[in-house]
Amino acid sequence: MPPIVDLRGLAVTFPRPGRDRMRPVDGVSLVVNEGETVGVVGESGCGKTLSALALLRLIPEPGTVDGGSIRVAGVDMRAASEDEAARLRGRLVGMVFQEPTQAFNPVRSVGFQVTESARIHLGLRGRELRELAVGLLAEVGLDDPDRVARSYPHQLSGGQRQRVLIAGALAADPRLLIADEPTSALDTISQQHVVELLRSLRERRRLSLVFISHDLPLVIRLADSVAVLYAGETVEVADAGTLFAAPLHPYTRALLETAPGSSRREGRFATVGGAVPRPGEWVGGCRFAPRCPLAFAHCYAARPALTPQYGGRLVRCFLSSDAEEPDA
Repeated sequence: MPPIVDLRGLAVTFPRPGRDRMRPVDGVSLVVNEGETVGVVGESGCGKTLSALALLRLIPEPGTVDGGSIRVAGVDMRAASEDEAARLRGRLVGMVFQEPTQAFNPVRSVGFQVTESARIHLGLRGRELRELAVGLLAEVGLDDPDRVARSYPHQLSGGQRQRVLIAGALAADPRLLIADEPTSALDTISQQHVVELLRSLRERRRLSLVFISHDLPLVIRLADSVAVLYAGETVEVADAGTLFAAPLHPYTRALLETAPGSSRREGRFATVGGAVPRPGEWVGGCRFAPRCPLAFAHCYAARPALTPQYGGRLVRCFLSSDAEEPDA
């Protein structure tokens, strides 16, 4: 069976008047098999959200996908008509957006908004929609789902709104759920509850899941495999256990070392020195080289390619392979 998501060498470009084009995503690859949970991790600005939006043809204008291939359930999303892409959104793929406060219409009830994709894709109306709303809200663990359905977004807590977003993404019974930073605005206890909810939904509904986060240890708890993004490109892919035990890319190792409780220096949490470079400020060669303690001269002279390693993993680093990108 082909993967439900097959993303290879994705590039996303935005024009800049009077200046060169900006390409915030340039080299992202991601494969999700049926029933698999794939974590996508990296700091802010690494291209995680844009890559997810590209899967659904939701890149905000005037941005365009101008490189790579995107296949969702075998459909070439770059060649598909807008009608075909719209049918896939919600019906085949449910999306949980990053900011619950911005995802809701403040003057519509929760129940109305939860069932939007069921109205569009399944043609449900009236009593069927009301029953579906209550059932979905109960499924995601909300107490008194009938009351929640009649409520408005501002009457709910942050954790409740996040659960409502998940319920809405499930309304048309999709095969794939994309959760974009669903725990970023929550406290630690609420984060664990959301992770457990996603785990149970995946098992009960036999979902494929893409879980996007900056928190690598949290992702490893949920995911079967993990793709690590840095400065608009995929730098490592491996199954979660292997990645945690033996990361190959220096950036992956740094993310693990900076997790709370994993490493401290002089009583302080470890950090990755420097910051993710903005698009247009990427150095020639390896984009992580300016922050990498293991960088050597060739890292600044050529861009490493994403290459296969033992155990089916991938890594983009000259410490693991001499292969270069053709545009290096």
